[in-house]
Amino acid sequence: MKEHDEQLAFSSNGLYRQQFEHDNCGIGAIVNIKGEKSRRVVDDALTIVEKLEHRAGKDAEGKTGDGVGILSQIPCGFFRTECQKLGFDIGEDGDFAIGMFFFPQSELKRGQARKLFEIIAGKNDMKVLGWRDVPSCPEILGQKAFDSMPYIMQCFVKRPADCPAGISFERKLYITRRIFEQSAESTYVCSLSSRTIVYKGMFLVSELRRFYTDLQSEDFISAIAMVHSRFSTNTIPSWQKAHPNRMIVHNGEINTITGNADKMLAREETMNCEAFRDDMYKILPAINADGSDSARLDNALEFMVMSGMPLPLAVMITIPEPWKNDRSISK
Repeated sequence: MKEHDEQLAFSSNGLYRQQFEHDNCGIGAIVNIKGEKSRRVVDDALTIVEKLEHRAGKDAEGKTGDGVGILSQIPCGFFRTECQKLGFDIGEDGDFAIGMFFFPQSELKRGQARKLFEIIAGKNDMKVLGWRDVPSCPEILGQKAFDSMPYIMQCFVKRPADCPAGISFERKLYITRRIFEQSAESTYVCSLSSRTIVYKGMFLVSELRRFYTDLQSEDFISAIAMVHSRFSTNTIPSWQKAHPNRMIVHNGEINTITGNADKMLAREETMNCEAFRDDMYKILPAINADGSDSARLDNALEFMVMSGMPLPLAVMITIPEPWKNDRSISK
């Protein structure tokens, strides 16, 4: 009879087994393999994360989540229209970058951080075209999320004429962000890129789309989208620690993270690469010691890619394939 019951469970639930259920983060990704941007990609990604409540942590009251977010390509047409409403032009695709900032709620500290970023960007030959308050609905948040909510703004940065679009512009933005991060500890930069943008926060899974009204626009389109619902296991939930990070979403715990970060730090004294040349000292340390295990993995991956390493190779270095029992690999 027991065997018969198990067969029934298998036929009705596929490979699912309740005894193997674990609480951890939920992730999802949607990609148009032809690179065609559409609203459907964004809608489907948001729908995925809204179905991941069983993979998302929440507080005892049940009204504040551990973190939910989405990474997508920049919908250039959408932002051109929004910036025209604010009285400035951002130019053509690839000619501008967008920074997503979590500023302090204090008007004085926020103003100081904004001015500091503008100065650092200027010293790196980039002009800040303008700022935008990100439309949001704080009234839907739980009390803990509301009390810790940052002031969320977007910054639009012009690509220098002598800097090619693509990875060269991304590298210049990376250097600028690292200098800023080490000077403005009260501000967190979710993303600063000419290619991608991150919307995230301490939400329940149903609140991401509702909180950021940008994500409701039919003009907010992309060919890729990654989503994440966080189940915080080894760090306290916060707006900053929500995923996606700047390059990855991650599900699980990295038990070797302290050793990995220490080894990276130990190598930094002798690090050099052609891509950064004399700018290497500006971006070190590459790993933010205050970040979660996932954030530090993201730091390492981003550092390697910006140093000129192909993304697949960087991923294989940071997350190598199992080798212990592979007899085809030499000792």
